[in-house]
Amino acid sequence: MRIAVGCDPNAAAMKYALADLARSLGHEVTDLGSDDPVYANVAIAVATAVAAGRFDRGVVMCGTGLGVSIAANKVPGCYCALVTDVYQAQRATLSNNANVVAFGAQVTGIELAKALLTEFLAHTYDPESRSAPKVARIAEFERTGA
Repeated sequence: MRIAVGCDPNAAAMKYALADLARSLGHEVTDLGSDDPVYANVAIAVATAVAAGRFDRGVVMCGTGLGVSIAANKVPGCYCALVTDVYQAQRATLSNNANVVAFGAQVTGIELAKALLTEFLAHTYDPESRSAPKVARIAEFERTGA
């Protein structure tokens, strides 16, 4: 998979560790930055690149993961999940068709984040899942505003 990563300065160490892990799993990783203290800028850059199809998945990080996930989800076509446990990481893709994952470097340890990223990348959306109508409703609202 082609993966875009980005973060604010609070999460640079986590970004490098997760990018290295993704590469070791055989993925192509592109770093979209970590110098901008305005986390929304890099989150929007990653989300836009993923939504446009330049990347298959994205990974965004800040201190808590909250800000980057909110910013990324403002981009049409980006479905960002802030995950904190393995089940969430699995279901983010399997059930919810998430294409971007968010982590908080100040609240999630790097080893846990590695396990979560591994799970997130190991799964793909199941359009036959019982969540499919729910995911379709989100996409419909995104398209129509109603």
